[in-house]
Amino acid sequence: MRIGFIGLGRMGANMVRRLMRDGHEVVAYNRTAERTREIAGEGADGAYSIEELVGKLEKPRHVWVMVPAGDATEAQIEELLGHLEPGDAIIDGGNTNFHDDQRRHPLLKEKGVDYVDAGVSGGIWGLANGFCLMVGGEPEPVKRLEPVFLSLAPKGGYLHVGGPGAGHYVKMVHNGIEYGLMQAYAEGFEIMHASDYALDLQAISKLWNRGSVVRSWLLELMETALEQDQDLKHLKGWVADSGEGRWTVQEAIDRDVPAPVITLSLLMRLRSRQDDSYGGKVLAALRNEFGGHAVKTG
Repeated sequence: MRIGFIGLGRMGANMVRRLMRDGHEVVAYNRTAERTREIAGEGADGAYSIEELVGKLEKPRHVWVMVPAGDATEAQIEELLGHLEPGDAIIDGGNTNFHDDQRRHPLLKEKGVDYVDAGVSGGIWGLANGFCLMVGGEPEPVKRLEPVFLSLAPKGGYLHVGGPGAGHYVKMVHNGIEYGLMQAYAEGFEIMHASDYALDLQAISKLWNRGSVVRSWLLELMETALEQDQDLKHLKGWVADSGEGRWTVQEAIDRDVPAPVITLSLLMRLRSRQDDSYGGKVLAALRNEFGGHAVKTG
């Protein structure tokens, strides 16, 4: 099938490569022309404007948007709508808030344009292993686009999870769970790193992936990360969040669902960005004031 693709970052470019490898024709566009030229050199049909991209597609047109969630996606969809016609479809594959999907779907439907949301997991390994796809939207456009989803996903790695917004909703919770898993591994490995035993942490991560109940792909990645430097001296313990963890916590609060592990894992990411937190200073000052406990100054 022929599809337009907007956004050729690390994941987007690999998604285009996987589609082409499975026989799809891709018209590719990126705001930075160098990325477009690069993927065009690999067999994609390069476009250097949204108008050109739409013009190279047959009706009904299908355009996958893979740019950062929020303002960038909003602007890209708005520009696309200026060129699309009834019967065409937009697939948002970014980490969009599901509330935005619920808002966009009826607006696009009024114009006759189908809207499909696709939560995508797989990172930079998706080209080789496939991308896990959590797809939301009305049945007809989702079914029409299934050849694309099936090519991107590994066997069993694609599911139409529900109506408009459901794909990004499930991906949001997926990422919230990911926060908790990563935090648990981080704490466990820090305990072992601080112990009096001379532990080979890479060997332990490899061991745990052979029959242990905590085995996982994340643990396999841990093994790789520890291969060169078990002290991870080349890294700073500064951890970003792309929004889904926050949204998961907010949804848990809105639904009266206790989610302490995911909530605390998000808060630990916020703490990682503080070199010396004011809250920590307050705790030290109070312990010193009421009990004369030792403090560090400087």
